[in-house]
Amino acid sequence: MRVESWGRLASLEHEVRSLVGCNGVLPAFKSGRGGLAYGNGRSYGDVCLNPGGGLWLTAGLDRFLSFDESTGIITCEAGVLLRDIQRLMIPRGWMLPVTPGTQLVTVGGAIANDVHGKNHHRVGSFGDHVAEIRLQRTDGETIVCGPDQKPGWFAATVGGLGLTGVIIETSLQLRQVAGPWLDTETQPYQNLEEFFALADGSEEGWEHTVSWIDCISGGGGRGIFMRGNHVEHFGDAEPAGKKLSVPFAPPVSLINRLSLRPFNTAYYHLQSAKAGRSRAHYEKFFYPLDNILNWNRIYGPRGFYQYQSVVPRAVGKDAVKAMLKEIANSGDGSFLAVLKTFGNRRSVGMLSFPQPGVTLALDFPNKGERTLKLFERLDAVVREAGGRIYPAKDARMPRDLFESGYPRLGEFMNYRDPGISSALSRRLMGT
Repeated sequence: MRVESWGRLASLEHEVRSLVGCNGVLPAFKSGRGGLAYGNGRSYGDVCLNPGGGLWLTAGLDRFLSFDESTGIITCEAGVLLRDIQRLMIPRGWMLPVTPGTQLVTVGGAIANDVHGKNHHRVGSFGDHVAEIRLQRTDGETIVCGPDQKPGWFAATVGGLGLTGVIIETSLQLRQVAGPWLDTETQPYQNLEEFFALADGSEEGWEHTVSWIDCISGGGGRGIFMRGNHVEHFGDAEPAGKKLSVPFAPPVSLINRLSLRPFNTAYYHLQSAKAGRSRAHYEKFFYPLDNILNWNRIYGPRGFYQYQSVVPRAVGKDAVKAMLKEIANSGDGSFLAVLKTFGNRRSVGMLSFPQPGVTLALDFPNKGERTLKLFERLDAVVREAGGRIYPAKDARMPRDLFESGYPRLGEFMNYRDPGISSALSRRLMGT
C-alpha cells in the first residue's frame, strides 16, 4: 500500500504488516524483506518511510502493562500514544516529563527520535526519562537495555531513528503534577536581542519556554515569547471548544506569498494583544496544532518541508539572524516558525538532536528546486556555525552535514540492525 509521512511530500509503495502483541513481532520479520517500525506517521520527512520495503505498524502494540504509584514508573508497549498516557495519568497526579509539540506520537517514536519539549533547559529530552527498553532484533535476539544496563545499546537506541531494532516495550519515569493547568505568560519581543534576554531571564523561574518568530520580517526577528509553570490544583475541566479540521488538501498551498505576510502580521498583533499572565490547560499550551485535525493539508498537494536546526549558543544570534535574512531575501517564509534555546546538557543518545544552543524550526511549502536552493543556503549557515539538522523532521539533508553534525555516527553504526532500513538511512548512511 501507499504510505506517506506527515509532510506529504510523496506517497510511496510499501509492504505493510501490522504488529499485534509482542508475540507477533518475530513472525512479521520473516517476510523475507527488510523493514522498519512505523508508529503514528507524525515524522515530517523520510525517517519513518521504507519505500520498496516493509513497514511494521506498531499501532497494535498499545497495551499498558504496569504502573508503580510509589515511584511513578509506567511500563507500556511501544505503540501507545503519548496522549493516552497523559489522559490516563494526569488525573492520578502524574504526567510525562517531556513531550513534543504534538501528543499524537507513539512512545516508540518518541524514543527513536529522542523528542524534546519546551522544558529542555530543566529536564532534557525524552530519553532522559526512559528507565528501560525492550528491543527486538530481526535476527531473533531480544535486548533489554537502560541507562545502567547495556548502556551502549541504550545510547544507540535513544535517538537511533528506529535502526537498532524494533522497540516493543519500555518503562518511563513520570513526574508528579497537581493537575492539568499551567500558569502562563505571553510577551511580544521586537528583535533577537530581546528574545535572548527573555530566554535567559526565564530559565531559572520558568520550566517551559518557547517562542513564535516572524521569519519574514528580516533579520530583526520580532516574535511572541511564551512561558509556563505547572500550578497547584485549579480544576478538572477539559479545555473547551471543538476541534477544527482541514477536510481536504486544496489545489494550491494556502501558505504562499499572498497569504504569509498578512498571516504573520495578524498573528503577531493578536498575540500581542493577549500579553500578560493567564491559566492554560496543558493540551492547549503544549499541543496547539492538535486542535486542528489534518492541518498538514493546508500546504496543498505537494506537501511541505520542515527545516529544524540547532546551532551553538556562542554563535546563535548571528546564525539565526543570517538564516532569517536568507528567508526574507528568498521571498518565501514560514507561518509555523519556532525559536527556543536548549539547556547546557549532553543528550543521552548517540544520534540525539538536542545540544546546547539555539534551535529554529520552520515549515515551508514544497516549491521544488526553489525551496531546495533556499535550504542549501540555510545549510551553509548551519555548517559554518557548527550546528546540526533534526533527522526526525528532515527529507533532504546532505550527507556531509549529517556526518559533521553527528560525530558519534561511527560508534552508532556498530549497533545497526542489518534487517532494518529506511529512506533516511539509505540517503545518509548508505544502507
